[in-house]
Amino acid sequence: MIIVSACLAGIPCRYDGKRNTRKKIQELVREGKAIPVCPEQLGGLPTPRPASEIQSGKVVNTEGRDVSHEFRRGAEIVLAIAQEYGCEEAILKSRSPSCGKGTIYDGTFSGKTVSGNGITADLLIRNGIKVRTEENI
Repeated sequence: MIIVSACLAGIPCRYDGKRNTRKKIQELVREGKAIPVCPEQLGGLPTPRPASEIQSGKVVNTEGRDVSHEFRRGAEIVLAIAQEYGCEEAILKSRSPSCGKGTIYDGTFSGKTVSGNGITADLLIRNGIKVRTEENI
């Protein structure tokens, strides 16, 4: 079993209520090989919701609200799901403040990126779960 970002599985849970459907991810879920999760929803944020980016170690949305607590809570729930089901791998949404691995948006809401990991990706990596993005499948 692997963990996958729910938006990649076709679930409309992105901040804007849209999906980032990837057929290969959908197939993994349909075959029972993957568990779709949305850390932001699991952390208590609604869909749709204001876009968020990491700024100086905090997750802040376009309204200036610090949503770090919700992002951390969602990451912890995703980790608990991964551990409960023995998941050793995750395929997460690139550049996301939750799921990005290696590159995330820079916190200016300008579309620019910087090196770094999203909150969930970082927690999974620190707990021995291999993380990659839809760009690496």
